[in-house]
Amino acid sequence: MGILSLALVHYPVKGRKGETIASAITNLDLHDIARAAKTYGIERFYVVTPLEDQKVLAGKIVSHWQKGVGAAYNPDRGQALDLVRVMSGIRDVVLDMETQFGSPVKIVATSAVKHRRSISFPRFKAMLEAPGNKGYSYLLALGTAWGLADSVMENADYILAPIYGISGYNHLSVRSAASIMLDRILGDRAA
Repeated sequence: MGILSLALVHYPVKGRKGETIASAITNLDLHDIARAAKTYGIERFYVVTPLEDQKVLAGKIVSHWQKGVGAAYNPDRGQALDLVRVMSGIRDVVLDMETQFGSPVKIVATSAVKHRRSISFPRFKAMLEAPGNKGYSYLLALGTAWGLADSVMENADYILAPIYGISGYNHLSVRSAASIMLDRILGDRAA
């Protein structure tokens, strides 16, 4: 199986009007996505922001669950937050993965909108499981706010198909989308 890591991207992402912005880190996103990542055996969970105050906030959230009152209250959450690495940019994430895993990185962007380059969940799962792809590490990039900026989408190696429910409503929280994606990619379909 290829190596899979997650990146929760806070910059560059789209604002409400399509402009490129930096979004705020939230406590719920960090610990909920870390818990899903730990459950599905993800190697690393990167939080991407160039903003120093947001890096400090992420550090405080992680520390609370690893060393603070949260560690005593819920030690399992601290184990999940061991996966978290805060980075300034996606390029920093790729360099860290190349150093840690010793293999080139393929970026898989996500979106709530279907793109002409979209690949299905079964295809991505097959890519991860293919013997020939063991020479790669994969980064699943999740956008906050209104999704990943166009520059990220254009530079991604792959774009994962969107998640569609059974209604016309399509605005999942990023933490819900992350859990669904991980289950579709890595979940036990026989269960």
